[in-house]
Amino acid sequence: MIWSYIKERRSWILLFLSLQGLLLFVSYLDNAIPFTSALYIVCLSLLIFFIFIIIRYQRETRFYKSLVEREDSLDLSQLDDPRSPFEQFVTDSLSLQTEHLKKEASEHWTLLEQEKDELLAWIHEVKTPLTTMHLIIERLNNDTMKANLTYEWMRIHLLLDQQLHQKRIPFIKNDLYMEETDVEDVIIQEIKTLQSWCIQKGIGFDMDLKSQKVLTDAKWVGFIIRQLLTNAVKYSRQSDIVIVSYVKDEQTVLEIKDVGLGIDAKDLPRIFEKGFTSTTRHQDHASTGMGLYLTKKVADALHISLDVTSKLGVGTSVRITFPKRNAFVALTRM
Repeated sequence: MIWSYIKERRSWILLFLSLQGLLLFVSYLDNAIPFTSALYIVCLSLLIFFIFIIIRYQRETRFYKSLVEREDSLDLSQLDDPRSPFEQFVTDSLSLQTEHLKKEASEHWTLLEQEKDELLAWIHEVKTPLTTMHLIIERLNNDTMKANLTYEWMRIHLLLDQQLHQKRIPFIKNDLYMEETDVEDVIIQEIKTLQSWCIQKGIGFDMDLKSQKVLTDAKWVGFIIRQLLTNAVKYSRQSDIVIVSYVKDEQTVLEIKDVGLGIDAKDLPRIFEKGFTSTTRHQDHASTGMGLYLTKKVADALHISLDVTSKLGVGTSVRITFPKRNAFVALTRM
């Protein structure tokens, strides 16, 4: 144990010896300091130092020696476990803590799943009276009231639809059905949903679809187009929204261009972030910052690329680039 003691304190032992050696070296070079006197002081210091080490060694190792004696007196059953009682206590405590946290996490996950299922069930139930309400609105003779009620109905319908898809997105891989999809049919269906709103704002559509057939999931692509068209109508002035499609590098590209408020250049990198709203229209309480975030999540799942270009006060253009045909294999393996 003496060697372990010296090894642990070798740094300050070496420091002390170095200082004594430095004193002898200085006295050897400097004639003003008698070398014999310096050597006497060094020898006396070394003697005192060694006595100090012996005394400290006895005091500091007394407790550890008692621990060694106790370890030597342990029975064979205790020797089977190489861990100390403290290490065993810590290990057992961590195991209990881990099991407790796992149990809590499982309970929380079960509660979240239950809440999600209840919310989805509620949304489906609400859709029934909404459909009935729409039929009643269609029978109204007052065109002004009919247009206003249709617009409010559409807002509720879109919010519920967004909430429904938001809850389904984490499980989108289980819901994908890749098929030959006519983009024009999907766009027309979404325009019909927004028809009353577009008429109210005086917004029309200019379509030129040179490429219409894509291999994708029609329902989820409809959600992407719905979110983009909703934003285009919401932030556009009285004008036409241009929708074009074409083939570039063996990929179908769909562009939606509006003449509206546009997006500030400093906001463009953040538009797909969850909860982000425009810095130029930060007081717009109707904006939730979820539409484009959910759109990006769905697009990533479908291997669709979204590119947005915009100029503040001029308008916005969104390019939807569908994957190549051979990317279908990658999607089916998700």
